[in-house]
Amino acid sequence: MNFYALSDKSIEQELGQRLKALRLQKNMTQKELAEATTLSLNSIKSLESGRSKLSTLIAVLRELEALDHLNNFIPEISISPIQLAKTQGRVRKRASGDRLKPEQKDEAEW
Repeated sequence: MNFYALSDKSIEQELGQRLKALRLQKNMTQKELAEATTLSLNSIKSLESGRSKLSTLIAVLRELEALDHLNNFIPEISISPIQLAKTQGRVRKRASGDRLKPEQKDEAEW
């Protein structure tokens, strides 16, 4: 699926539908999942409709034994040995933004 072609709302709805399918595959009702995760039934319904918080998502994935899918969702970023040598062993904590980028000159200026 090309997520870049979808709106944010469409992606939220798609994730909600996938979670619902996973819940159904585990043969759990929304109420059973809510009780198992100590979340409200409305939280589960909101999650499955694409309107929820990350903490709700994590609790549901834990109960559905699907936390390992988070590595596919956003893989851990590793630092290459070359990049680590360039930064002298320091791990980057901030982005430089436009500060360190060379200024672009406007061709239309005289």
